[in-house]
Amino acid sequence: MRITRTPTGLTQGSGTKGGIGESTLRPDGTLKVTGEFAYASDLWHEDMLWGFTLRSPHAHARIRSVDVSQALATPGVHAVMTHDDLPAATRYGLEIQDTPVLADGVVRHHGEPVALVAADHPETARRAAAKILVDYEQLPVVTDEESATAPGAPVLHPGRSDHHAGHVPHPNIVHRQPIVRGDAAAAKARTDVIVTGEYEMGMQDQAFLGPESGLAVPADDGGVDLYIATQWLHADLRQIAPVLGLPEEKVRMTLSGVGGAFGGREDLSMQAHACLLALHTGKPVKIVYNRFESFFGHVHRHPAKLRYEHGATRDGKLSYVKVRIVLDGGAYASSSPAVVGNAASLSVGPYVVDDVDIEAVALYTNNPPCGAMRGFGAVQACFAYEAQMDKLAAELDLDPVEFRRRNAMSQGAVMPTGQVVDSPAPVAELLRRVKAMPLPPERQWETAGGSPDVRALPGGLSNTTHGEGVVRGVGYAVGIKNVGFSEGFDDYSTARVRLETVAGEPVATVHTAMAEVGQGGVTVHAQIARTELGVARVTIQPADTRVGSAGSTSASRQTYVTGGAVKHACEAVREKVFRLGRERFGSHHPAWATAELLLEGGKVTTDGGEVLASLADVLDGESVEAELEWRHRPTEPFDLRTGQGFGHVQYSFAAHRAVVEVDTELGLVKVVELACAQDVGKALNPLSVTGQIQGGTTQGLGLAVMEEIVVDPATAKVRNPSFTDYLIPTILDTPAIPVDILELADEHAPYGLRGIGEAPTLSSTPAVVAAIRQATGLPLRRVPVRPEHLTGT
Repeated sequence: MRITRTPTGLTQGSGTKGGIGESTLRPDGTLKVTGEFAYASDLWHEDMLWGFTLRSPHAHARIRSVDVSQALATPGVHAVMTHDDLPAATRYGLEIQDTPVLADGVVRHHGEPVALVAADHPETARRAAAKILVDYEQLPVVTDEESATAPGAPVLHPGRSDHHAGHVPHPNIVHRQPIVRGDAAAAKARTDVIVTGEYEMGMQDQAFLGPESGLAVPADDGGVDLYIATQWLHADLRQIAPVLGLPEEKVRMTLSGVGGAFGGREDLSMQAHACLLALHTGKPVKIVYNRFESFFGHVHRHPAKLRYEHGATRDGKLSYVKVRIVLDGGAYASSSPAVVGNAASLSVGPYVVDDVDIEAVALYTNNPPCGAMRGFGAVQACFAYEAQMDKLAAELDLDPVEFRRRNAMSQGAVMPTGQVVDSPAPVAELLRRVKAMPLPPERQWETAGGSPDVRALPGGLSNTTHGEGVVRGVGYAVGIKNVGFSEGFDDYSTARVRLETVAGEPVATVHTAMAEVGQGGVTVHAQIARTELGVARVTIQPADTRVGSAGSTSASRQTYVTGGAVKHACEAVREKVFRLGRERFGSHHPAWATAELLLEGGKVTTDGGEVLASLADVLDGESVEAELEWRHRPTEPFDLRTGQGFGHVQYSFAAHRAVVEVDTELGLVKVVELACAQDVGKALNPLSVTGQIQGGTTQGLGLAVMEEIVVDPATAKVRNPSFTDYLIPTILDTPAIPVDILELADEHAPYGLRGIGEAPTLSSTPAVVAAIRQATGLPLRRVPVRPEHLTGT
């Protein structure tokens, strides 16, 4: 890893060990590696029951009747619940409340929850659920844009009244966002070269290793305590409380160990179900999905069809772009409106184009619901616009990296939405850096004697080839991703920080509702507290709803927003300490009033290094505390007609170079190397930054060559809901991922940082596919790339 550092200004307590800029180790790292970490699926209560969900075998059907008598008569069963047993609100949703808690007389996707069972053993609950008799009348399925918008198509959500419905041309369109800037038609008339392309992306699953799980415990006050693996405690709370018919203060939520998320835990899964069963039975209820059920229990990445038309001048400058993106949102809205906004606003990529005509829509279909996944609409667009960049470069006989650099945006560039990029946008530099990295040696699969080591060949671990027909390709891609919530969302976070002395040593305690899902927030929060308060010992309290919302662990926002809240609260605590010190010692030393004060190594010092007092003496047994909210600068909604507006608070950029070897006879691909250069603003923890970039890169690799939920186009049923048939990269599939980290501070962000987790997922996919195209000469307009796409069979 090579790091270029850019100064970001004076930091309080910057000399404190384990502070900002150091690669401190994760407090949960050893426990996770050794298998001792407690995940939500490990929760236990002495007299708990086990919950199980009966799910629809059909993608679209009317429920004519439900008979639960046999299930209720099963020994060990304590409760069976259907839609008719719900005590209050019957629907929920992140943005649009269109998702039934239990099927409301119609099922709209394969695997939709129909009934709940609580029993004294998980196997008893499963067997009892199988005894529930449901009489279905199958209905025609809607699976794509044609069937969703055709005359007479079934309207999946009749009577929609949400605020998105007024500007869409059909009720089966969840949301539509056009973006019009300049005059694309006029620019086309004076364009030298025009290329078009139609692209498609399959449905990717978040494939987190820890399945959905949680434990609901009824309380004496009529409320419930829920211990849950989630991404956003307070959004869950906002949706669960109305379903239970309880005020929010009686639904107390605590984060349990989360085994990965990537967007798949933003929506409710079993949260409300466990609470309903617990309140109904008066006993604790635990629900843990098996892997099969997990594929039905959370949203997925939107499959997409994209049509692009680009124009360029002979000297290699983009003149216009025309885009249409169709996202399959599945049966319920989830976060589709926001995904549409992202896909549209980022659809041109990190390039300067004055004249654009863009439309993005999300559909209601009977396919599985889709919502948040790492990259959030920008992944689909990046795959298409980067393929177009390669096509234009070839048409103009230009090096693909050089063509991108000629059109790369920089600070001051204007987005298609009219927003000025007012922080560093080093797109050309990232491309230069990633291209300058040394290439891996050719024919690495050959031994010193010239014979092949089949283990290093595509498919070689299965001994399928000895090097016949293996060719190498190199491909490049770069992407742009927004950071944080957008389009006028009130994106804030809350932090409570306390400073006290324990056994004579100053200790800081940080309490937020941030969901630690593997991103390393618990590490960074401790680093911020050490840096700002100059203490060695920091305690991170468990995340729960006893403190204000921290927002979602998504959109690469937690270090920015909750980190900003922790920093803000620490600064308030620090000022209280200084005020306390001035009251107690100010009369003894004029520096208390005249000098710039710092907290360093458990002491109050001047900026010149003079020690004025120890923290223990200043506090003298008292504690100092602050709980504060912190917001980034406001954004605004995109205009629903033109798409103009200051929609995003920050942008992040990453570039990839992929080196692949392809067995053209067998259609097998081995990614040899996937190098990345990324601007992170400020690497608060360089080791964690590298891990995030490598993890996001690997997820993009999976989308490029193997990951797809296969949905039968005739029945809308999922055909591969298991890790036997849904493939994700293993360590054997993951190549070397050298990382070049650039640090160009964003003056609007705490410490100048830039959200990092999503950007590498964008450009890794098109880089891999570009390398396969270069190796094979095939157009490859769909991901994942399958063997039959390469062999024609």
